[in-house]
Amino acid sequence: MTALLLPLAYLVGALPLGHWLARRRGVDLRTASPYTLGLESALRRLGLGLLLSFLLDFLKGYLPLLLGRALGLDLAGLLALGVAAYLGHLYPLFLRDPWPLRAKGAGVLLGILSGLPLPPALGLVPVALGLALYALTGYASLAALGLPLGLLGVTLFGGFGLGEKLSALALFLLALWRYKENLGRILDGTEPRLGEPLPLPSGKQVVCAFLIHPLTLEDLWQSPRFRWLRPLVRLGLLKREWIERLAERFRPMKVGEVRGVRTADGREVLCHLISAPLFPHQIKAKPELAVRRAIQGARLAKELGATVVGLGAFWSVVGEKGKRVQEAVPGIEVTNGGAYTAGTVRAAIPRILAHFAQSGKDLKGVTAAVVGANGVVAFGIARQIAPYVGKLVLVGRDLKRLERAAESLRKNLERKGEVPEILATTEIAAIREADLVFTATSDPAPVIYPEHVKPGAWIYDEGVPPDVHPSVREVPGVRVIPGGVVRLPGEARATLDLHFGAPDQVPACLAETMILAAEEAFDRKSLGGEVKAENIQFFVERAEALGFRVVE
Repeated sequence: MTALLLPLAYLVGALPLGHWLARRRGVDLRTASPYTLGLESALRRLGLGLLLSFLLDFLKGYLPLLLGRALGLDLAGLLALGVAAYLGHLYPLFLRDPWPLRAKGAGVLLGILSGLPLPPALGLVPVALGLALYALTGYASLAALGLPLGLLGVTLFGGFGLGEKLSALALFLLALWRYKENLGRILDGTEPRLGEPLPLPSGKQVVCAFLIHPLTLEDLWQSPRFRWLRPLVRLGLLKREWIERLAERFRPMKVGEVRGVRTADGREVLCHLISAPLFPHQIKAKPELAVRRAIQGARLAKELGATVVGLGAFWSVVGEKGKRVQEAVPGIEVTNGGAYTAGTVRAAIPRILAHFAQSGKDLKGVTAAVVGANGVVAFGIARQIAPYVGKLVLVGRDLKRLERAAESLRKNLERKGEVPEILATTEIAAIREADLVFTATSDPAPVIYPEHVKPGAWIYDEGVPPDVHPSVREVPGVRVIPGGVVRLPGEARATLDLHFGAPDQVPACLAETMILAAEEAFDRKSLGGEVKAENIQFFVERAEALGFRVVE
């Protein structure tokens, strides 16, 4: 009998009643908040409709068990029906979306508990535990988890059989898995308590998201959800390659926020920091996996209420520099941040040349080098500095393409009567003769070491992660200047260390994401390898007006 009722219980649980109710009211809860189809989002978006929504979910858990009791099923069979109904609610067949509905099912869990023929004293334990967790923490997600946890405790210590214990354990594990992201946000300090405003766009608040990744293992430990692994690694119980293989299994998750950003015109900008914990070499070595994770990250950003998602660091080059991500997730704007990054470089180069000239050197007698010159940003730097220096060394990986670019640059300068000596090479050692070095590569490891650098050289490092090894700073007279760093307006701070010198300093690509969201100038977003001059100028001007400042 139980086997016949299990599919029916699943089908009842799979009915997306809350979703249908919301759609009738013009609300799509799947993409309206981080609590899709959950109690809190229904409360904020449906108002009085919450009562009906919660009742419908309650009945999805209660009715299958009521039918089972009428047919004489024992407690083990009823619990099995509860597991089937909850599984249907979490993974319904009726809605086939590009990503799973993240319904949590507190109402379903309460319905299941109400349908169990438990003695009143035992039946109240799960509810009491849920209420106690809510009273102590203020987190509705912990209160909901208290329901299956309390039921598991009742079956373990109440003298019940193995079948009851296994079903209760399955119910708890399903709930724990579905609430794992909420638990992670609680650990990271970014989960709103019930009663706090949800981080969604409004007239006063702009919401965006930014996709990041760890550069080192130490970056992985910044999130409390992973920090417990650090002692195991230090003791040698976990190898780095095991961590990397594990990281490839994780979907993107919210790990932090950039808070307190207030533009000059009074608007607040909240940025969710989303990480798929792949390291740079993994992103480069497994491009299809990287594209999948970037797409999943964009979908999570949309679910969290963001209007724009930026691709940071190595994410900026995956999927044809964001084009495939945008095609897969048309409901949110995607940018790789190239335009404002180019704008900050364009603004910084004249100042660097001017300061360098003040040291008493004639720029026409200076040798400059550009590392990563096959790239759009680096070659843009080469075009900008070429008229001012006596010799220009272009370093890249594709020599033929680099030589063609160098010849094009040479012909353009000949028309203007300003032609320096131009050398194209794949050898990083060639920068040893350079007084000025500009570097902007997509290499996951440093490419410039002390043996490559001339004493007294100035190095402008636009690479993320940095192209210049820290030991280069020990070379006498060398000055390393970080590039593309922007100070945010207001009392801004990132909850994670983004490695840009201060909590209110971020990469230009993140600043572009914020500016896009604030201005809603989505036609200016950066996608693919082309960076339009008018878009560069737009971000430079709007950043200045909104209070964003380039760090020199």
